[in-house]
Amino acid sequence: MIHLASEATTPNVLRLPLDELIIGTVAFFIVFFVLAKFAFPNIKKTLAERVDKIEGGMARADHAQAEANALLEQYRQQLAQARNEAAEIRAQAQADRQTIVEQARVEATAAAEQVTARAQAQLAADQQQMRTDLIREVGSLSVNLAGKIVGESLTDDARVSATVDRFIADLEQLSTSTVEQV
Repeated sequence: MIHLASEATTPNVLRLPLDELIIGTVAFFIVFFVLAKFAFPNIKKTLAERVDKIEGGMARADHAQAEANALLEQYRQQLAQARNEAAEIRAQAQADRQTIVEQARVEATAAAEQVTARAQAQLAADQQQMRTDLIREVGSLSVNLAGKIVGESLTDDARVSATVDRFIADLEQLSTSTVEQV
C-alpha cells in the first residue's frame, strides 16, 4: 500500500478543481456578455464604417476614373476636330492663294496688253507723224528740185500742193505695184 499512499499525496495534473472551473466559466460568460453588449457593436460599427469608406473611396475613384476617361475622349475628339479645321483652313488658304495668284496673273496680262496696245498706238501715231513729216519734207525737196530743174520759182501754193500730191500718189502707186510683184 505504500504505493497507494503516494497516490493520495500527489495531486493529479489532469484533474481540475470544480470550484475553479465554475468560477472561470461564470467569469468567461460575464466577460463575453460585456464584450457582446458594449464592445462588439462598436467594433462592428467601426468595421462597417471602414468598409463603407473603402468601398465609397473605390466607387469615387472609379467615378473619377470614368470622368477622366470621358474628358480624355472629349479632349481627343476636340483635338481631332481642331486638326480637321486646321486642315480645312490650310486647304482654303491654298485655294485662296491660287485664286489670288491667278487673279494677279490675269491683271498683269491685262496690264501688259494695255501697255502693249498703248505702245503700238503710240508707235502707229509716231509712224504716221513721221510719214507726214517725211511727205512734207519730200514734197518741199521735190518742189525745190523741180524749181531748179524748171528754172522757175514754184511759189504758187495750190500748184505746188497739187504737184506734190500727184508726185506722192505716183510714189505710193509705184511702191504698191513693186510689193505686189514680189
